[in-house]
Amino acid sequence: MARIAGVNIPTNKRVEIALRYIHGIGPAKAKEICDKNNIPPERRVNELSDADVLQIRETIDRDYIVEGDLRREVAMNIKRLMDLGCYRGLRHRRGLPVRGQRTHTNARTRKGPAKPIAGKKK
Repeated sequence: MARIAGVNIPTNKRVEIALRYIHGIGPAKAKEICDKNNIPPERRVNELSDADVLQIRETIDRDYIVEGDLRREVAMNIKRLMDLGCYRGLRHRRGLPVRGQRTHTNARTRKGPAKPIAGKKK
């Protein structure tokens, strides 16, 4: 198993797909990394040499923010909004949708399971 950015990526998948297991790398960045390192997209991870894996690892470390650093940066951005007390920060603090979605009927993902209200039956 190849270990890149602290993540064990699956060996039997194509490189372009396996790189997506790293937090912060999606389809576009995975393709970009393969292009930078001259790795054909159909090549499997178990077919990569140690030099190729090292080259991919160095490219990711040098050019991209991934895993722990990215999670920390996102958490700090949310914390900054909450400390400012701006509208988005208040929505984060209350656990409600931040980007203007309706909450009258939906938003169960953010609000959690529905809580019954006593005496509401009629």
